[in-house]
Order: sequence, then structure tokens, then C-alpha cells
Amino acid sequence: MAMKTLVFVCVLVAAMALAAPMAEAQLGGLIGNLLGLIRIQGTLFCSVDGNMGVNGTATPVFPNALVQLQCGGTVVSSSTTNGSGIFSILLDPLQFLLPALLNNCNLAVKTPLSNCNASLPSVGGLFSSLQLVGSTLIGLLNVTNIIPTGFGFLRA
Repeated sequence: MAMKTLVFVCVLVAAMALAAPMAEAQLGGLIGNLLGLIRIQGTLFCSVDGNMGVNGTATPVFPNALVQLQCGGTVVSSSTTNGSGIFSILLDPLQFLLPALLNNCNLAVKTPLSNCNASLPSVGGLFSSLQLVGSTLIGLLNVTNIIPTGFGFLRA
């Protein structure tokens, strides 16, 4: 009797191991999304387009700038750049569908450019659409990485 139980348990464990990838695929990656994040990050430079100078020429960064993630005109998350001009926004993938995020959302810099350089405009702001660059597996956590496509200045 004990031998039959042991064989049954071994067969059951093997079946579950084979079925897990199929179950995840059938659920559309829902299991993977439970252990995942969406990260939007980038570096903001103190220039009229918020980007680095041509051919990597020295351009100062834009510290303490408010960067907002806007979807359909609504602010859904925000971040402030650090002293190196870097911002990072983390999102729950169960609340945001990736295609909708990439097509209907953008980044808006709400801090006036004149805050980092008095010769730059004090009215208007920087905007960028989003671009998927891949994903990173950190332990069991799958991080989807998104970056700005490139900031552009828009007058208010």
C-alpha cells in the first residue's frame, strides 16, 4: 500500500511540474504578472529638449524635476529626479496593460526648465512617449523596462 501511495505522489508531482508552464501560458502570463513590476526610468538633462547634447557633449542634468506619468490626460504616477537627473517610476502590471501604457501614456516634466537654467523657458514643458526596451529577471521578479523615447519641448 505504501509503495502505491509513493508512486501516485511521484506521478502527481511530475504532472504538476509539466502542467505549470502550460497553465501560465493559458492564463496569459497572469502568474508571471503576480511576480512582476513595470519600471519606467531615464535621465533628464537641463536642455530645451531634456536630452543629452549631440555626440554625448556635456549637458548638465536636471535635478529635482517633477516627472509625471500621464495616461489619457490623467496623472497616474510621478517621480522626482535625483541629483544625477535620474527618475524611476514603478507600476503594478496587474493595474496597467502594457500595450495601453505604451500607446496611451506619456511622461511630462512639470518643473519649469528655468529652474535648472535661467536662460531656458519658464513656460511650457518637456514631454516624451514611452518605449519598451525589454525585461529583466531578478530572482522570481520579472521587471518590464520602459524608457522615454526622447523628450521634446511643448509650449503651454
